[in-house]
Amino acid sequence: MKILIGFLLAVLATPTFAQDVKRSIEPVAGDVYLMRNNFHNSLLVATDEGIIRVDPINAEAGIWLNSNLDQIGGDRISHLIYSHSHGDHASGGGAHDGATVIAHKDAPETIDGVTPDLRVGDMHTLEIGGKTIELANLGAGHDNHMLVTIVRPENVAFIVDVAAPKRLPFRDFARFDIGGWFKQLETAQTLDFEIFAPGHGAVGTKADLDDAHTYMVELQAAVLDGLKAGKSVEQLKAEVVMEDYKHWGQYAAWREENIEGMARYLKASGQAD
Repeated sequence: MKILIGFLLAVLATPTFAQDVKRSIEPVAGDVYLMRNNFHNSLLVATDEGIIRVDPINAEAGIWLNSNLDQIGGDRISHLIYSHSHGDHASGGGAHDGATVIAHKDAPETIDGVTPDLRVGDMHTLEIGGKTIELANLGAGHDNHMLVTIVRPENVAFIVDVAAPKRLPFRDFARFDIGGWFKQLETAQTLDFEIFAPGHGAVGTKADLDDAHTYMVELQAAVLDGLKAGKSVEQLKAEVVMEDYKHWGQYAAWREENIEGMARYLKASGQAD
């Protein structure tokens, strides 16, 4: 009986995420892949020098990947690039001990205990194992050191959190500078790429980035018009349905929170006066 009770207590104490995580490696184009870890993506690039990885996600994801690199013809992570330092994307980099670690110059001194070997400016190009890796900082908004990674010759851009193909922005934009977010989107639109690989969600094209910007513009306009007409946020949540985006991911879950966050921003910035 004591053994049975001990076993049951151990099972109950096991974190649910450890039981439910789904991981896979999926092709994007050429030598470029996405590793999916539940709802987070990490970019992988197979090169003659090893595998380049963008964003470690967490330690468990890194350990799993180290054991599955043979799926894409590799045996080690040679370079680890951080898109930014938010914990849900940047934890667990220590799983790739020995990799050259790259981050923007404004990133923290250490990222979950990992110290970058190379800090780059707002535009930086690397030649690694037959691939050209272009790193571009989007400026302040969703974090202040957000790097886009563009892989050539595949012309794949890995853009994290700022946008995702046919998917609403995350919840109510809490703690983020929406004005800066608009600028990040606009900066990303100036970059030269064809395939949009996101930090969350499905792979798309550069046109999906344009659509994400259009959504934000239309959301801001609709909420601002309503606030200036004297409508409450509750009224706007009922009336601003964003009809053209009903087929997008997280529409039902996050549309109302998007409206709440946009209203908060417009009021705080004085635009709704």
